[in-house]
Amino acid sequence: MAGFGMAGFPAGGGGTQAEQQMMQMMHEMQVQDSLRMYNELVHRCFGDCVDGFRSKKLDGKEEACVTKCADKFIKTAARAGMRFAEEQQAMLQDAQNAGVAGSLPKMPGR
Repeated sequence: MAGFGMAGFPAGGGGTQAEQQMMQMMHEMQVQDSLRMYNELVHRCFGDCVDGFRSKKLDGKEEACVTKCADKFIKTAARAGMRFAEEQQAMLQDAQNAGVAGSLPKMPGR
C-alpha cells in the first residue's frame, strides 16, 4: 500500500501533474525560506557580535557571542514556527466546527 507524503499527496512521486507541480513549488518555497532565515541569522549575529577584523579567527568573546546568538535565533524561529502551526491548527479546527455546526439541522426554539 502506498504511503502519503507531504500535504496528503501520494509518496514516491505519484499523483497528477498538478500535484507534482504543487509539491515542487512547496519545496522551492521551503528552500527559499531556509536561505532567508540563514541569511538573517548570519547578518544579525555577525553584526551584533563581531567587533572588527583584527585576525582571521573570532576571539573567544566573539565566538561565545555568535554561538549564543545563533542558538537563541534558532530556538526563537522554532518556537515561532510551532506557534504558527498551533494557530493554523486552531483555525482549521474552528472552520471544521463551523462547517459541522452549519450542516446540522437546527432545533426548533433554539
